[in-house]
Amino acid sequence: AGFGELNEEGKKLENELKAIIKKYNANLIGPNSIGVLNTNYAGVFAGAIPKLEIKGVDFVTGSGATAVFIVEQAILRGLPFSSVYSVGNSAQIGVEEVLEYWDETFSSNGAKVKMIYIEQVHNPAKFYKHTSSLIKKGAKIIALKAGSTDSGARAVSSHTGALAGSDTAVDALFKKAGIIRSFSRDELVTVACVLMYKELHGKNLAVITHAGGPGILCTDQLIKDGFKVPKIEGTDAKDLLDKLFYGSSVSNPIDFLATGTPEQLGIILDYVENKFDNIDGSIVIYGTPGLFDVTPAYDILNEKINNSKKPIFPVLPSPVQTKDAIEHFISLGNAIFPDETRLAEALARVYNSPKYIEETQPSYSINYDIIRDIIKTNEKGKFLSPENNAKILDAIGIPRATEILIKNESDIDMFSKKISYPVVMKIIGPVHKTDVGGVILNIQDDNELRKAFAKIISIPNAEGALIQPMLKGTELYIGVKKEETFGHLIFFGLGGIFIEVIKDVAYELAPFGKNTADRLIKSIRSYPMIEGVRGQKGINQEKLIDIILRISELTRIAPEISEMDINPLIATEDDIYAIDIRIKIG
Repeated sequence: AGFGELNEEGKKLENELKAIIKKYNANLIGPNSIGVLNTNYAGVFAGAIPKLEIKGVDFVTGSGATAVFIVEQAILRGLPFSSVYSVGNSAQIGVEEVLEYWDETFSSNGAKVKMIYIEQVHNPAKFYKHTSSLIKKGAKIIALKAGSTDSGARAVSSHTGALAGSDTAVDALFKKAGIIRSFSRDELVTVACVLMYKELHGKNLAVITHAGGPGILCTDQLIKDGFKVPKIEGTDAKDLLDKLFYGSSVSNPIDFLATGTPEQLGIILDYVENKFDNIDGSIVIYGTPGLFDVTPAYDILNEKINNSKKPIFPVLPSPVQTKDAIEHFISLGNAIFPDETRLAEALARVYNSPKYIEETQPSYSINYDIIRDIIKTNEKGKFLSPENNAKILDAIGIPRATEILIKNESDIDMFSKKISYPVVMKIIGPVHKTDVGGVILNIQDDNELRKAFAKIISIPNAEGALIQPMLKGTELYIGVKKEETFGHLIFFGLGGIFIEVIKDVAYELAPFGKNTADRLIKSIRSYPMIEGVRGQKGINQEKLIDIILRISELTRIAPEISEMDINPLIATEDDIYAIDIRIKIG
């Protein structure tokens, strides 16, 4: 410590160090770090040395102290490492460069699980390039990002001397790359341990225990997290029950009592593997009430873990009474879980995290020249005019409601024959129309239209009014926000006031293709309303996907756009029309 993260004097010292490294064509990791560990070299200045093996976990961290704490937790869990890189201030080599190295040297016979602790994403494009590439090659990546709140981000800035990026943008980046995100050191290590076991290919789990309480706690958490603990019944279940002591239960959870033997545990696991087709994996909770040595049971558990096709996750909850047996079990090459509910949460984090989607963005017939002309001729930091908003929608091929622009009362006479009632009138000027009473609905005739215009034009800063037909359907929202260095986030949710009240919004990092657009739509809690509920017909999702993809393409054509809202779009089973739009040039 004491370099660029501290003060100007420290920055000067760090720059001198960088100059020396450059002069001699050397590599620098740090400063403000604890060093480097791998299977060939241990150059660390603090902390315990974990078990190092080729197929262990690769770990890169931006914080030295945090690295020590995480490694110590991992040692207690039996999680081996292949390498540990503490990059500190990243004066020359940062997290992105370590990811690049892992990507270039990846081998299916080496480390497949990668752990990241990060406080800033310095180069999002490079970060995404190498994490997504690693995942395509078969790696599994779990990341812990600090600074997810304003106060946390402020602490990150103080800690590292650098600004933290938007957490929403980081979250979208992780999602796009297929990175599993954790939110604590404990969860990071627990998820990494899960990833060291065989992959779970379904949601149906058997909970096997000789203690009823932990089995119930585990089952409760699994159900809360979207898993199933299906009832086990039939001839095979009866046969298994006959092999256990009186009072045991096999309905799931499978409870073979505190007096159950190691041999009975082995029989249960054989039945789960070979007989119970409705089970995808097992959680075994096996501690001790102090009745006997559990080492023989742990030996059988180790054998079944290695020889079963279905994953088996061991919860060993007696670290005091079974200390030696746990150390023996770990020495056989196993990672352990001390708590069944934390394991269930980690399994959910792995199973439910968005997966990397390899896709290309479709091409569209878009009027590029019109869009570029509008962008180039409008002032930075300003919203586009309603006319230019409409031109951009037309240029990218998004249907919009017909509208008439009224600047004064004489315009009403000019356009009255073109108006089909009922209509809605909206103020031109203030951004949040409803906040100033700038939206008047269900106007039925010319007389009501004149009264509405008189009211609208009297509102401070009103520049005129837009008249649109009263369309009926489901109100939707699509938004765009540019995050510096990350690119554009595209948001989706229910429209109208629901975007502010319910805050049910999903987001993805542009650009993307059809499968990601489909995931975006299905990510909102209120997706059943998109499908149709209580006899109400759903909306045309193919057209909605098309609109979202056209907006994704717009962000590529016009990267200068800093904000964009279409709120609402009116959607039916047949059509979708944009109603209100605003675009700001950054």
